[in-house]
Order: sequence, then structure tokens, then C-alpha cells
Amino acid sequence: MKNNSTVLALKYRPQVFKDLIGQEVIAETIYNSIKFNKSANAFLFTGIRGVGKTTIARIVAKALNCKKGIENISEESSCENCHCKEIANSNHIDVLEMDAASKTGVDDVRDLIEFSRYGPTSAKYKIFIIDEVHMLSKQAFNALLKTLEEPPDYLKFIFATTEIKKIPVTVVSRCQRFDLSRIKTEKLFQYIKKIAEQEKGKVTDDAIKLIVKISEGSVRDALSLLDRGLISNLEGEELNLKKAQKIYGYFDKSLLIELFFNLFKGEENKVINIYRKIYEAGVEPRTFLNDFLEILYFIKNISSIKVDGTNFSLNDNEFNEIEIISKSVDPKDIILFWQFTIEAIDELDLVANPNLCVEMFLIRLMYIKEKNEYNNEGLTMINDKISQTNNQQEKLLNNKTVDQIKNITQQDEIKPKSQDKTSKLSINSFEELIEFCIKKKEIKLKYELENNVNLVTFDEGRIEIAFNENLDKDFIKELSNKLFEWTNIRWIISLSKKEGLISKKQEKKKNKNKILESVKKSTIYNKVLEVLPDAELAEFIPNKDKHD
Repeated sequence: MKNNSTVLALKYRPQVFKDLIGQEVIAETIYNSIKFNKSANAFLFTGIRGVGKTTIARIVAKALNCKKGIENISEESSCENCHCKEIANSNHIDVLEMDAASKTGVDDVRDLIEFSRYGPTSAKYKIFIIDEVHMLSKQAFNALLKTLEEPPDYLKFIFATTEIKKIPVTVVSRCQRFDLSRIKTEKLFQYIKKIAEQEKGKVTDDAIKLIVKISEGSVRDALSLLDRGLISNLEGEELNLKKAQKIYGYFDKSLLIELFFNLFKGEENKVINIYRKIYEAGVEPRTFLNDFLEILYFIKNISSIKVDGTNFSLNDNEFNEIEIISKSVDPKDIILFWQFTIEAIDELDLVANPNLCVEMFLIRLMYIKEKNEYNNEGLTMINDKISQTNNQQEKLLNNKTVDQIKNITQQDEIKPKSQDKTSKLSINSFEELIEFCIKKKEIKLKYELENNVNLVTFDEGRIEIAFNENLDKDFIKELSNKLFEWTNIRWIISLSKKEGLISKKQEKKKNKNKILESVKKSTIYNKVLEVLPDAELAEFIPNKDKHD
């Protein structure tokens, strides 16, 4: 299994079928097909990087050509005069390895086809191994089709790709396809631990778990990460989790979970301090928000996740802490947090200092929950707090000192355009608000009010609506600005978990159906059906001139 390379990914590269980890079913299938002389004309291996596509291609080439037979393939690549050593070292005259990324054209494939007309020099089969085969051009694939379907008895093709969808179906159908899966977490953990022991490296289990998590099921990535960790620890120190996190640029999830505990309690200072520790450790704001989303996912779905099935994303302690949070939080809050986080990621590109954007994002989230209490009114809190802030700003605007330091942009944004407090307008009902939107030609607001607003309460200066994911993300902001412009007062527009009334559009449809059902019971409609039995009532327009 070993070779002379000092790089672990090459040193421990599998040389026989039994060395392959995580691909036992595929290995057994190919082994049996070669053993019983039923191998395919072309093999196609697909999967993510580092799971063994090229490695298994070379093993297949050795198995097809080894003079000692498939059951005696050389494990150490030192077998003389049986082709195994040359194939393993990529210098066998009858086994040609080609990188399709550098030879994509039809001329390259034509040269290959021309070369295939001649039989093998010393081996039983002439074999073409084409890596990243999806990089071939359309014309190149077309040129290959005929030879691929009916090759000479001595010719075999072995393809490897990470992007199977880019290969024409006509090519895939002519190959025996094998999908190499990601290596399972526990199996990869045991493998890396074994390699670490063979290299006499001192590595803790937690550090190996981190390596496995970052590698995402890729053996090559895991070995490269282990190599990097061992090189950083040449003085004989133990590679523990803390040091591994620094080496691989990965921060401790327990800090993020602690942040969530304080976030739901409304502990603003603690939340900001924890975030700053994470930021100072070198974690970028975008990375932090993506990890924030991951924890939200775990909180929402923790009941369906097992510790040993999380790809080492969570250790036992983290799993238990997230389970505690999950039992204390309403799932609707998590969905709302998720939406706010997605919006915050989009906003990162709009600000000069993304770090400040994340801090303000965390502060916004804290207003969803009452301090020191998990409650069912969380969705309205953020709007109440924002409204309180707006009221404070309005008082400040009446202060002359503040007026003196305001810039023109602020005045244009806050001051009503063409009316003062003496010309205050009154809007007393939801229906009046819709009519006013029509009058002011605010078609977009009218559409949202009629189609996506489920009203809970309406009072002058305050509107409470049920949370609706179909609402435009800027609706509350735009409506608030327009109401202030029209009425000269700040309106509180809050989201609620209460069900709310049906939308105006749904109400109209319901009333229309009610009228139609009523008309269908009338005498005149039944008389129409006697004359026209296939008639269907589509709409009823009452006679406005008739007063009885």
C-alpha cells in the first residue's frame, strides 16, 4: 500500500482492491467481472474529488493486465515483469493516461483512436485512462462514440469525472458506470487515525474529527490535512483540537452555540463580545453567517439528527446544548432568523465594513425575543423596538440643536414633502388605506395590501399584520415611509404570530362565490338551466337600476 513518496496522499494510495475504503461494493463488482472475464468495454467512474476515481482506474488496469492473475496483483507495486509496477507509476507503454482538461479537442481524440488501431505491445489489453473526461469537446465525444461502442477485443477505456452531467448521454450509455460515494464519517475517522499512528504522530481524536469534517468525505483531502497538521507539529507536540482549528482556520462551534444561548436571552453585551472573539480569531463575516445558518439548521432539525450521523459537525456536548435550545424556541422564530440571516449575507456587499453589518444583524435579532424569556410574541418585538427608536428620533428632530447638525439628506428623508403638521391627514381604516394608495397611484403597495396582508388590528398610528412569507421584503419600510409622508405621524407596523383576517383578494373571491351559490338557488337560474342544461354560471352582475 505504501510507496516512497513523503506526501501522505501518495504514500498511502491504494494499490489493490482490498485497500480501497468506502467503495467495497464497487470493488467487488469489478473484481468479479474481471475474474469471470465479463469486464465492460468502458468503465466510467464519477464522484467528488479525492474519493479514488483515478486510483481505482489504475487498479482496474493492473487487474486486467497482471500476468499473475487478478487474485495475485502486487500490493507493493514491486512485482517484476507483470506490468503492475509500470502501471502504478504511470509509465506502461500499453496503458495511456490522458488528462482531458489539457487535451480537449477532436484532433487529440482522433490521434487516440488512430493509436488504438494497433494492438498492445506487451500486455493483454491496451487501456486508455482519461481523467476529467467531461472536459472533452462535443466534437471529441462524437468522434469517440463508434470506437467506444465496438472497440477491438484488446482495447479498454476507463473514464473518470467529477461532473457526470456534462458528459453526453450517448457516451454514458456505452459505459459501465460506477458512482463513488463520499467516504462515511466513521470509516474515514478510523482510517486517518490508523495513518496517524503509522506515522507516529500525536493527534487527538477531536483533531481527527475536525480533519474528517473539513475533508467532506474526501480521503485525499483528509490525508492532505493530516499531513499539514503533522508537519506543523514536528517538535513532537500533540495536535489537539485547539491547535488544529488554528492550523486549518476553523473556529470552535461551542462559541457559536454559546452566542445563541445569549442571543435568545437578549444578552446584548455578551453576544457582541462572543462575536468579536470569533472575528478576532480570523473568521470572516461571511463565513460566520454561513456557520450561523448551519447552527440554525441544527436547532430546527436536531430531533432527526444523530450524533454519529452529523459528519462530525457536532460533538456530544454541542449536540446536547443545541437540543436544549431547540426545546426552548418556537420553530417559527428559527425560520424568521433564517430569512434575516440570508438578507444579512446579501447586505455584506453593500457596506464598507462587513463586521459592523454582522454586529447590527445580531442586535436586530435580539429584539425578536423578550430578555430572559422565550415567548410567543417574538415576531412583534423587533417592530416594537424599531418603532420606539423611531419615536425617539422624532422627538430629537424637534430639537433645534439637532436640526442644526442634520444634513440635507436626512432632512429630505424624514421631513414630509409638501405638508406640515397643520395639514395632517387621517386614515381610519384598512379600506381607507387601500383607497388612498389608489388615489396616490401607489400600485405596488395596493397590490401587497390586497393580496399578501392578513390584518390583525388597525388603529390610527398602528397596524398589526400576520407574518406572511409572500410579503415583499421592503413592504413595511415603504408603507411606513408613505404613511409618515401622508399623515405626518410615525406609524407602528408590526408582524404578529396571530392568524389574522383573510386577505382582501381572498375576501372578494369568497364573497363572489357566496353570491354565485345564492344565485344558483334562484328560480330564474333554474329556468335558464331548463332551456340550456349545459349552461354554467360564471359571474353575476346585479342590476343597479333595480331598487327592489
